[in-house]
Amino acid sequence: MSTSLSHELTYDAPLADVAAMLADPAFRERVCDAQHAISRRVTVTGSTGSGSVAIDYSQASAGIPSFAKKIVGDTIDIVQREQWSHDRAALDITIPGKPGDMKGSITLAERGGMTIETVSVEIRVGVPLVGGKLERLIEEILVKAFKKENQVGREWLAR
Repeated sequence: MSTSLSHELTYDAPLADVAAMLADPAFRERVCDAQHAISRRVTVTGSTGSGSVAIDYSQASAGIPSFAKKIVGDTIDIVQREQWSHDRAALDITIPGKPGDMKGSITLAERGGMTIETVSVEIRVGVPLVGGKLERLIEEILVKAFKKENQVGREWLAR
């Protein structure tokens, strides 16, 4: 079983500016901070034309339902990898030592002076009985994270 998620982040900026932002470690660190990461390590190699982004961060599991907290514990370590090529990235998100992963893609497209970043992922959690519930919870958490990233990105591009 898996849960599909597709989410669009829109920016009132040309694609080149959004691509540069996504390849800037300072932007990625600011997103982690806005998402209340307890710790973070960001590594960017190359650009969104050809390169990679590695983000390792931890978040407190406060506020998540008790059935999920029993599985993840007090903190959640997240490993995010993006492999970019021509304004498109393969996306891989894992929670080390926990069942499940998120795999998908990120695409950038410019339309009418705006850039749309589309993130599409398949969320898989291999836990009997509660796997589907966990997938839906992860979907909700990812949507909130994408909205926060979009807010930070809009502020970043407006400077």
